[in-house]
Amino acid sequence: MLAFALRRLASTIPVLLIAVTACFFILRLAPGGPFDQERALPPEVMANLRAYYHLDDPLILQYLRYLGRLAQFDLGPSFVTKDFTVARQLAIGLPYTLILGGTAFLVAVLGGIAAGICGALYQNRAADYVIAAVVMAGLVVPNFLVAPILQLVFGIKLDWLPVGGWGDGSLRFLALPVIVLALPHVARISRLMRGSMIETLNANFVKTARAKGIGRRRIILRHALRPALTPVVSYLGPAAGYLLTGSIVVEQIFGLPGIGRYFIGAALNRDYGMVLGTVIFYMVLIVVLNLLVDLAYAWLDPKVRTR
Repeated sequence: MLAFALRRLASTIPVLLIAVTACFFILRLAPGGPFDQERALPPEVMANLRAYYHLDDPLILQYLRYLGRLAQFDLGPSFVTKDFTVARQLAIGLPYTLILGGTAFLVAVLGGIAAGICGALYQNRAADYVIAAVVMAGLVVPNFLVAPILQLVFGIKLDWLPVGGWGDGSLRFLALPVIVLALPHVARISRLMRGSMIETLNANFVKTARAKGIGRRRIILRHALRPALTPVVSYLGPAAGYLLTGSIVVEQIFGLPGIGRYFIGAALNRDYGMVLGTVIFYMVLIVVLNLLVDLAYAWLDPKVRTR
Protein backbone atom coordinates (compact mmCIF):
# COMPACT_ATOMS: atom_id res chain seq x y z
CA MET A 1 0.00 0.00 0.00
CA LEU A 2 2.88 2.40 0.81
CA ALA A 3 4.53 1.71 -2.56
CA PHE A 4 1.22 2.40 -4.33
CA ALA A 5 0.83 5.69 -2.42
CA LEU A 6 4.40 6.78 -3.30
CA ARG A 7 3.87 5.92 -6.99
CA ARG A 8 0.66 7.95 -7.09
CA LEU A 9 2.32 10.86 -5.28
CA ALA A 10 5.28 10.88 -7.69
CA SER A 11 2.94 10.85 -10.70
CA THR A 12 1.29 14.08 -9.54
CA ILE A 13 4.50 16.17 -9.66
CA PRO A 14 4.74 16.41 -13.51
CA VAL A 15 1.01 17.15 -13.69
CA LEU A 16 1.36 20.04 -11.25
CA LEU A 17 4.44 21.39 -13.05
CA ILE A 18 2.69 21.37 -16.44
CA ALA A 19 -0.41 23.03 -14.97
CA VAL A 20 1.62 25.74 -13.21
CA THR A 21 3.60 26.43 -16.39
CA ALA A 22 0.46 26.69 -18.54
CA CYS A 23 -1.30 28.99 -16.04
CA PHE A 24 1.75 31.23 -15.65
CA PHE A 25 2.26 31.87 -19.36
CA ILE A 26 -1.46 32.19 -20.17
CA LEU A 27 -1.84 34.86 -17.48
CA ARG A 28 1.29 36.75 -18.48
CA LEU A 29 0.48 36.69 -22.20
CA ALA A 30 -3.12 37.87 -21.68
CA PRO A 31 -3.73 41.55 -22.52
CA GLY A 32 -3.71 44.08 -19.70
CA GLY A 33 -1.75 44.19 -16.45
CA PRO A 34 -2.17 44.71 -12.71
CA PHE A 35 -1.37 48.43 -12.95
CA ASP A 36 -3.69 49.26 -15.87
CA GLN A 37 -6.28 51.37 -14.09
CA GLU A 38 -9.06 53.66 -15.28
CA ARG A 39 -6.85 56.62 -14.37
CA ALA A 40 -3.40 56.03 -15.85
CA LEU A 41 -0.46 56.20 -13.45
CA PRO A 42 2.42 58.61 -14.17
CA PRO A 43 5.11 56.94 -16.31
CA GLU A 44 7.70 57.20 -13.51
CA VAL A 45 5.40 55.45 -11.02
CA MET A 46 4.52 52.76 -13.56
CA ALA A 47 8.20 52.16 -14.32
CA ASN A 48 9.04 51.88 -10.62
CA LEU A 49 6.20 49.43 -9.99
CA ARG A 50 7.20 47.22 -12.93
CA ALA A 51 10.82 47.26 -11.80
CA TYR A 52 9.87 46.47 -8.19
CA TYR A 53 7.87 43.38 -9.25
CA HIS A 54 10.45 42.41 -11.96
CA LEU A 55 7.80 42.68 -14.68
CA ASP A 56 10.39 44.15 -17.07
CA ASP A 57 12.53 41.01 -16.89
CA PRO A 58 12.33 38.43 -19.71
CA LEU A 59 9.31 36.17 -19.25
CA ILE A 60 11.39 33.02 -18.87
CA LEU A 61 13.36 34.68 -16.05
CA GLN A 62 10.12 35.65 -14.31
CA TYR A 63 8.92 32.04 -14.68
CA LEU A 64 12.10 30.56 -13.20
CA ARG A 65 11.98 33.05 -10.33
CA TYR A 66 8.37 32.05 -9.62
CA LEU A 67 9.27 28.34 -9.63
CA GLY A 68 12.08 29.09 -7.19
CA ARG A 69 9.58 30.73 -4.83
CA LEU A 70 7.17 27.84 -5.16
CA ALA A 71 9.95 25.42 -4.23
CA GLN A 72 10.16 27.36 -0.95
CA PHE A 73 6.33 27.24 -0.54
CA ASP A 74 6.11 30.99 -1.24
CA LEU A 75 3.21 32.10 -3.48
CA GLY A 76 4.69 35.58 -3.77
CA PRO A 77 3.18 39.04 -3.35
CA SER A 78 -0.20 40.34 -4.43
CA PHE A 79 0.30 43.09 -7.05
CA VAL A 80 -2.87 44.95 -6.02
CA THR A 81 -3.34 44.35 -2.27
CA LYS A 82 0.12 45.43 -1.24
CA ASP A 83 -0.25 44.87 2.51
CA PHE A 84 -1.09 41.19 2.11
CA THR A 85 0.81 38.39 0.43
CA VAL A 86 -1.07 35.80 -1.63
CA ALA A 87 -0.61 33.20 1.11
CA ARG A 88 -1.99 35.61 3.73
CA GLN A 89 -5.16 36.31 1.71
CA LEU A 90 -5.68 32.60 1.06
CA ALA A 91 -5.25 31.90 4.77
CA ILE A 92 -7.96 34.46 5.59
CA GLY A 93 -10.52 33.01 3.15
CA LEU A 94 -9.61 29.33 3.53
CA PRO A 95 -11.62 28.52 6.70
CA TYR A 96 -14.85 29.78 5.12
CA THR A 97 -14.26 27.88 1.87
CA LEU A 98 -13.33 24.67 3.70
CA ILE A 99 -16.41 24.82 5.93
CA LEU A 100 -18.69 25.43 2.93
CA GLY A 101 -17.01 22.84 0.67
CA GLY A 102 -16.57 20.25 3.43
CA THR A 103 -20.21 20.49 4.55
CA ALA A 104 -21.42 20.28 0.94
CA PHE A 105 -19.16 17.26 0.33
CA LEU A 106 -20.55 15.49 3.40
CA VAL A 107 -24.15 16.24 2.38
CA ALA A 108 -23.45 15.08 -1.21
CA VAL A 109 -21.89 11.77 -0.11
CA LEU A 110 -24.39 10.85 2.60
CA GLY A 111 -27.42 12.11 0.66
CA GLY A 112 -26.31 10.50 -2.60
CA ILE A 113 -25.55 7.12 -1.03
CA ALA A 114 -28.82 7.06 0.93
CA ALA A 115 -30.87 8.07 -2.13
CA GLY A 116 -29.07 5.50 -4.31
CA ILE A 117 -29.68 2.67 -1.83
CA CYS A 118 -33.33 3.68 -1.47
CA GLY A 119 -33.75 3.78 -5.26
CA ALA A 120 -32.19 0.31 -5.60
CA LEU A 121 -34.30 -1.25 -2.84
CA TYR A 122 -37.52 0.23 -4.22
CA GLN A 123 -36.63 -0.21 -7.90
CA ASN A 124 -39.43 0.77 -10.32
CA ARG A 125 -41.72 1.82 -7.46
CA ALA A 126 -43.05 5.22 -6.41
CA ALA A 127 -40.05 6.07 -4.19
CA ASP A 128 -37.66 5.22 -7.02
CA TYR A 129 -39.52 7.48 -9.46
CA VAL A 130 -39.58 10.40 -6.99
CA ILE A 131 -35.83 10.07 -6.37
CA ALA A 132 -35.19 9.80 -10.12
CA ALA A 133 -37.16 13.03 -10.71
CA VAL A 134 -35.21 14.91 -8.02
CA VAL A 135 -31.94 13.51 -9.40
CA MET A 136 -32.79 14.64 -12.92
CA ALA A 137 -33.63 18.14 -11.64
CA GLY A 138 -30.33 18.28 -9.77
CA LEU A 139 -28.43 17.32 -12.91
CA VAL A 140 -30.04 19.59 -15.48
CA VAL A 141 -30.69 22.81 -13.51
CA PRO A 142 -27.47 24.86 -13.05
CA ASN A 143 -26.63 26.12 -9.56
CA PHE A 144 -26.71 29.78 -10.62
CA LEU A 145 -30.41 29.23 -11.38
CA VAL A 146 -31.17 27.06 -8.33
CA ALA A 147 -29.63 29.64 -5.98
CA PRO A 148 -31.99 32.59 -6.72
CA ILE A 149 -35.01 30.26 -6.71
CA LEU A 150 -34.13 28.98 -3.24
CA GLN A 151 -33.36 32.52 -2.05
CA LEU A 152 -36.73 33.72 -3.33
CA VAL A 153 -38.75 30.84 -1.82
CA PHE A 154 -37.01 30.12 1.49
CA GLY A 155 -35.41 33.50 2.11
CA ILE A 156 -37.97 36.06 0.93
CA LYS A 157 -41.39 34.40 0.61
CA LEU A 158 -41.22 32.03 3.61
CA ASP A 159 -38.56 33.98 5.56
CA TRP A 160 -37.11 30.75 6.96
CA LEU A 161 -33.45 31.22 6.03
CA PRO A 162 -31.06 34.14 5.33
CA VAL A 163 -30.62 34.86 1.62
CA GLY A 164 -26.89 35.54 1.99
CA GLY A 165 -23.95 36.44 4.20
CA TRP A 166 -21.93 34.40 6.64
CA GLY A 167 -23.58 35.65 9.84
CA ASP A 168 -22.35 33.56 12.73
CA GLY A 169 -21.54 30.62 10.46
CA SER A 170 -24.49 28.65 11.81
CA LEU A 171 -26.45 26.08 9.86
CA ARG A 172 -29.14 28.67 9.07
CA PHE A 173 -26.66 30.74 7.06
CA LEU A 174 -24.98 27.69 5.49
CA ALA A 175 -28.14 25.80 4.53
CA LEU A 176 -28.89 27.40 1.15
CA PRO A 177 -25.27 27.63 -0.11
CA VAL A 178 -24.63 24.02 0.89
CA ILE A 179 -27.80 22.78 -0.85
CA VAL A 180 -26.95 24.69 -4.04
CA LEU A 181 -23.38 23.38 -4.03
CA ALA A 182 -24.20 19.77 -3.09
CA LEU A 183 -27.34 19.15 -5.17
CA PRO A 184 -25.68 18.16 -8.50
CA HIS A 185 -23.32 15.77 -6.69
CA VAL A 186 -26.12 14.22 -4.64
CA ALA A 187 -27.72 13.45 -8.00
CA ARG A 188 -24.60 11.94 -9.59
CA ILE A 189 -23.66 9.89 -6.53
CA SER A 190 -27.20 8.56 -6.14
CA ARG A 191 -27.25 7.41 -9.78
CA LEU A 192 -23.90 5.63 -9.37
CA MET A 193 -24.98 4.09 -6.07
CA ARG A 194 -28.35 2.92 -7.39
CA GLY A 195 -26.87 1.14 -10.41
CA SER A 196 -24.05 -0.41 -8.41
CA MET A 197 -26.35 -1.55 -5.59
CA ILE A 198 -28.83 -3.17 -8.03
CA GLU A 199 -25.96 -5.05 -9.66
CA THR A 200 -24.56 -6.14 -6.30
CA LEU A 201 -27.93 -7.27 -4.95
CA ASN A 202 -28.25 -9.56 -7.99
CA ALA A 203 -24.78 -11.04 -7.51
CA ASN A 204 -24.42 -14.73 -6.60
CA PHE A 205 -22.86 -14.10 -3.17
CA VAL A 206 -25.87 -11.99 -2.16
CA LYS A 207 -28.28 -14.65 -3.42
CA THR A 208 -26.34 -17.21 -1.36
CA ALA A 209 -26.65 -14.99 1.72
CA ARG A 210 -30.42 -14.75 1.18
CA ALA A 211 -30.65 -18.53 0.79
CA LYS A 212 -28.96 -18.90 4.19
CA GLY A 213 -31.76 -16.85 5.73
CA ILE A 214 -29.68 -13.74 6.51
CA GLY A 215 -31.85 -10.66 7.10
CA ARG A 216 -32.21 -7.88 4.52
CA ARG A 217 -30.56 -5.19 6.65
CA ARG A 218 -27.53 -7.39 7.39
CA ILE A 219 -27.18 -8.34 3.72
CA ILE A 220 -27.10 -4.67 2.74
CA LEU A 221 -24.77 -3.47 5.49
CA ARG A 222 -22.42 -6.45 5.78
CA HIS A 223 -22.36 -7.91 2.24
CA ALA A 224 -23.58 -5.49 -0.43
CA LEU A 225 -22.59 -2.02 0.75
CA ARG A 226 -18.81 -2.27 0.45
CA PRO A 227 -18.63 -3.66 -3.14
CA ALA A 228 -21.42 -1.29 -4.21
CA LEU A 229 -19.43 1.70 -2.95
CA THR A 230 -16.50 1.11 -5.33
CA PRO A 231 -17.77 3.27 -8.27
CA VAL A 232 -18.95 5.92 -5.81
CA VAL A 233 -15.51 6.18 -4.21
CA SER A 234 -13.90 6.59 -7.63
CA TYR A 235 -16.15 9.62 -8.22
CA LEU A 236 -15.36 11.33 -4.90
CA GLY A 237 -12.06 12.78 -6.16
CA PRO A 238 -13.60 14.62 -9.13
CA ALA A 239 -16.58 15.54 -6.92
CA ALA A 240 -14.29 17.20 -4.37
CA GLY A 241 -12.64 19.15 -7.20
CA TYR A 242 -16.00 20.27 -8.61
CA LEU A 243 -17.18 21.32 -5.14
CA LEU A 244 -14.05 23.39 -4.52
CA THR A 245 -14.15 25.17 -7.86
CA GLY A 246 -17.94 25.48 -7.73
CA SER A 247 -17.69 27.14 -4.34
CA ILE A 248 -16.17 30.20 -6.05
CA VAL A 249 -19.47 30.90 -7.83
CA VAL A 250 -21.65 30.00 -4.83
CA GLU A 251 -19.61 32.24 -2.53
CA GLN A 252 -20.21 35.15 -4.88
CA ILE A 253 -23.96 34.47 -5.13
CA PHE A 254 -24.41 34.32 -1.34
CA GLY A 255 -21.78 36.95 -0.46
CA LEU A 256 -19.58 34.57 1.56
CA PRO A 257 -16.06 35.70 2.59
CA GLY A 258 -14.20 32.67 1.17
CA ILE A 259 -11.32 32.37 -1.28
CA GLY A 260 -13.71 32.96 -4.18
CA ARG A 261 -14.05 36.63 -3.19
CA TYR A 262 -10.27 37.14 -3.50
CA PHE A 263 -10.10 35.16 -6.75
CA ILE A 264 -12.85 37.15 -8.49
CA GLY A 265 -11.37 40.47 -7.29
CA ALA A 266 -7.90 39.44 -8.44
CA ALA A 267 -9.18 38.34 -11.86
CA LEU A 268 -10.97 41.67 -12.39
CA ASN A 269 -7.86 43.61 -11.35
CA ARG A 270 -5.47 41.36 -13.31
CA ASP A 271 -3.55 40.57 -10.15
CA TYR A 272 -1.24 37.90 -11.61
CA GLY A 273 0.15 36.80 -8.26
CA MET A 274 -3.22 36.30 -6.56
CA VAL A 275 -4.88 34.56 -9.52
CA LEU A 276 -1.95 32.21 -10.07
CA GLY A 277 -1.59 31.53 -6.34
CA THR A 278 -5.29 30.70 -6.01
CA VAL A 279 -5.21 28.38 -9.05
CA ILE A 280 -2.12 26.58 -7.73
CA PHE A 281 -3.68 26.25 -4.29
CA TYR A 282 -6.83 24.70 -5.77
CA MET A 283 -4.78 22.37 -7.97
CA VAL A 284 -2.72 21.10 -5.03
CA LEU A 285 -5.85 20.62 -2.94
CA ILE A 286 -7.59 18.69 -5.73
CA VAL A 287 -4.50 16.52 -6.32
CA VAL A 288 -4.29 15.69 -2.61
CA LEU A 289 -8.00 14.83 -2.45
CA ASN A 290 -7.70 12.63 -5.55
CA LEU A 291 -4.72 10.88 -3.97
CA LEU A 292 -6.74 10.16 -0.83
CA VAL A 293 -9.59 8.83 -2.96
CA ASP A 294 -7.19 6.58 -4.88
CA LEU A 295 -5.90 5.19 -1.60
CA ALA A 296 -9.45 4.52 -0.42
CA TYR A 297 -10.23 2.87 -3.78
CA ALA A 298 -7.14 0.67 -3.45
CA TRP A 299 -8.24 -0.29 0.04
CA LEU A 300 -11.67 -1.32 -1.24
CA ASP A 301 -10.25 -3.16 -4.28
CA PRO A 302 -6.71 -4.58 -3.67
CA LYS A 303 -6.35 -5.41 -7.40
CA VAL A 304 -5.93 -1.66 -8.06
CA ARG A 305 -2.57 -1.62 -6.23
CA THR A 306 -0.98 -3.97 -8.79
CA ARG A 307 -1.99 -1.95 -11.88
